[in-house]
Amino acid sequence: MPKTDKYRIVICTPAIYSAGGVERVVSVKANYYAERFGYDVTIILTEGKGRDCFFTISDHVNIINYELNFETLWSLPFWKKVLVYLQKQRVYKRKLKEDLLRIQPDFTISTLRREINFITGINDGSLKIGELHVNRANYRSFDKNHSNALKYLFARFWMNNLLGKLRKLDKMVVLTDNALLDWPELNNVIKIPDPLPFRLDTKSCLSQNRIISIGRYAYDKGNDLLLQAWAIVQTKCSDWTLDVYGNGDRTPYHNQMLKLGINLSHCHLFGPTSDVKHEYLNSSVFVLPSRFEGFGLVLIEAMACGVPIVSFDCENGPRSIITDGVDGFLISPFDVDAFAEKVILLMKDENLRREMGENARRSAAKYDIDIVGQQWKQLFDELV
Repeated sequence: MPKTDKYRIVICTPAIYSAGGVERVVSVKANYYAERFGYDVTIILTEGKGRDCFFTISDHVNIINYELNFETLWSLPFWKKVLVYLQKQRVYKRKLKEDLLRIQPDFTISTLRREINFITGINDGSLKIGELHVNRANYRSFDKNHSNALKYLFARFWMNNLLGKLRKLDKMVVLTDNALLDWPELNNVIKIPDPLPFRLDTKSCLSQNRIISIGRYAYDKGNDLLLQAWAIVQTKCSDWTLDVYGNGDRTPYHNQMLKLGINLSHCHLFGPTSDVKHEYLNSSVFVLPSRFEGFGLVLIEAMACGVPIVSFDCENGPRSIITDGVDGFLISPFDVDAFAEKVILLMKDENLRREMGENARRSAAKYDIDIVGQQWKQLFDELV
């Protein structure tokens, strides 16, 4: 394939209608490839029929939605889920093959969801790149505590099949140094972190008595742990407020707040926000209570706004981003008492907040979109 200044790129990802980190990163990079480099960019989706993109998509980026609705599988019994999944996969493979042969991209980038099962077998001439946004332990994982024998065998088959698929990729991109170590069997893995989705000419004043957290209302995001910590914090700093933003069902967390006796006027559970920058700039501490992360885009966003971090030292993103005691605090998983202690420390010590916040801004600079974008451009140039 001859090198060109105007690559054609296809990005395969399930959806871009929600406020998730993958959706945000795909949108930002697709826009950058098209507007900064002048690449011909197409995003191919399988979900979100009739739903608007949550994040802004450039007019120079093409979007194709197959409307396959794999998400309907979630409500089906396991035996039927397998049959319907295989049927939808056949349609997906046929449609994607037709479009790749028509578009003739130089690179096809997969976020390593359903298309990883067949994408390297499509002979359209494009180089295939996988982009993994979760750590290995949580990729194609099944909760063994709630799995029957059939589910266990199915998960084992998937995992055994996975390495063979990943080996066939021309390159697999992971986000952190720890993630590089996750794949000793592969020799095609490189690290390129997620980019900052915005630029700033200002920073938080760190004077508001407000703490924020951004993440889905889901088990892996650890909001239940955060509320346990906040029940401790509110007894020491009753004049501060915690605001949480994210997709998902807030009901169980609201019930937990009632059980913990949390002051509802100083702890709020909101839905997703389309203006995260505004929330960072109007907060003084950012907290990440996740049980695991693939990267932690919200960390570098908050840090870029000059906001210090308190995060569990979970697998595998935070420890690759935060320097403990310098631009934030890393807490042993999942020590709620220690988490609360460091939050209280930052709440009470304004000088420490400002010192860590300034360090956080400097740490976040290496994730600027121009820096990360050049890493991707270098990868494209080297592969061709």
